[in-house]
Amino acid sequence: MTVIHVPGSKSVTARALFLAAAAHGTTTLVRPLSSDDTEGFAEGLGALGYPVERGPDAWRLTGRPSGPAAAEADVYCRDGATTARFLPTLAAAGERGSFRFDASAQMRRRPLGPLTEALRALGVDLRHEEAEGHHPLRIEAAGIKGGALTLDAGQSSQYLTALLMLGPLTENGLTITVTDLVSAPYIEITLAMMRDFGVEVARSGPGGTVFTVPPGGYRATTYAVEPDASTASYFFAAAALTGGEVTVPGLGEGALQGDLAFVDVLRRMGADVRTTAEATTVRSTGRLDGLTVNMRDISDTMPTLAAIAPFASGPVRIEDVGNTRVKECDRLEACADNLRRMGITVSTGPDWIEILPGTPAPARIETHGDHRIVMSFAVTALRTPGITYDDPGCVRKTFPGFHDAFAAFAERLVREIPRGTGG
Repeated sequence: MTVIHVPGSKSVTARALFLAAAAHGTTTLVRPLSSDDTEGFAEGLGALGYPVERGPDAWRLTGRPSGPAAAEADVYCRDGATTARFLPTLAAAGERGSFRFDASAQMRRRPLGPLTEALRALGVDLRHEEAEGHHPLRIEAAGIKGGALTLDAGQSSQYLTALLMLGPLTENGLTITVTDLVSAPYIEITLAMMRDFGVEVARSGPGGTVFTVPPGGYRATTYAVEPDASTASYFFAAAALTGGEVTVPGLGEGALQGDLAFVDVLRRMGADVRTTAEATTVRSTGRLDGLTVNMRDISDTMPTLAAIAPFASGPVRIEDVGNTRVKECDRLEACADNLRRMGITVSTGPDWIEILPGTPAPARIETHGDHRIVMSFAVTALRTPGITYDDPGCVRKTFPGFHDAFAAFAERLVREIPRGTGG
């Protein structure tokens, strides 16, 4: 059995940094993810006046419930969607200050509109400097009274997360009615983490679509960041594809992250999955069955499934993943185009992709600067030697050491596969 220790969750690290910055007292984050995205988030906090003390295994941050210490700041959010969406929201709650936010060309293309419209509805003085609903933007902070608003989070759950975390920093709290929501498990992460920092959010209305967030602020804590479930999907998929076995400690029955449900997809395809309180294990004979699966709630793992789909015994159809078209790239078409380049028959629609069985040929993967495209097709490469990438280094966004770690993992995995199994 191969055991792999996956780096900390990007989603959890970003939320923890926001909550720590807003809390009364000093928070210690244990085993946070250190990557381009999270370091960019920490640097953005520093520019706003929330310095983050970063050690090898723990980060410390003393919160400022009254808002940024800086009277003005120019914050560069790099490629980070959480940075680009959470930090302007945090700054807007400050009692004073003039703050400008910008991001990479890739992040400038990604939408912000539903979030910035909601902030404006709450009275925030906010101006998009170029394209409406996109970075760059400028905020003149003067505190937020709070109140009621309606939000469409059908493009990204991060809009709702940002506003939920904002709620305790407003004078009167927030009541948010959500008309549409994608990647709902990420909201469960947010709510659980807010509880750990001392805030309980109430849910009501049909399907729990009304969120009532009380005022009063957050309480600092020591917070352990669990391994990244999206990153773990590549290792789980590798075991399923090759007929091996892998265990990921730290992602067990009580895990916060919804993307751990990717192992349920592998189970439906024929893999053996065991989850304990401490870890999850995937074991396989190497045979994968085709299936039709709705991945709306775990859409970050759509490319992982697409990358192993050609090796299934029947078609693999992935549905309700239209939001993947507005990620770091149009992931749905990126997967389709790369698979076609490898000789695989693929069909796509507005929110679905269908992949027929075949034998992928080596090809140069067009990554579009998207870390998840690289890491997904690294799994394909276990059965298709010779795959290369136009930008292998873009994995630094969430897992700077991915290539070395995955190569070492694959070597151990193959060595431990019983004879007569695998591909």
